[in-house]
Amino acid sequence: VPEQPGEGIPVTYVPARNTVFLACALAWAEVLGAQDLYIGVNAVDYSGYPDCRPEFIEAFERLANLATRAAVEGRRLQVQAPLLHLGKAGIIRQGVALAVDYSLTVSCYRPDQQGRACGRCDSCRLRRAGFEAAGVPDPTRYS
Repeated sequence: VPEQPGEGIPVTYVPARNTVFLACALAWAEVLGAQDLYIGVNAVDYSGYPDCRPEFIEAFERLANLATRAAVEGRRLQVQAPLLHLGKAGIIRQGVALAVDYSLTVSCYRPDQQGRACGRCDSCRLRRAGFEAAGVPDPTRYS
């Protein structure tokens, strides 16, 4: 895992990850009769990950409304991405408003055996910068 930002698609890219997540969510939504699928993609992610972009979310929603029994029977499915246009600071502020306990969350690509974040990977750097920009103390345990 790189410790410096790079150009293009990051090495942390997982091929079609959000396609797989949304496909599973879509199947389960049909079983439950749900009409909304939620995904946490955001503005920081879609700068480097193709399946986090607004165009992908819109395309998957179109697919869901072509490829499902629910859609054929007239029940429209929607993909909700409430964080889509937020940066890390905005996401953190929203989480604080919702009483998220950020000490229970991990962003690091390389935590140690005790679960402490490395503090050097891209994800750790973005997290630290997000907390700083939000003016919120970062409860992350760093090694």
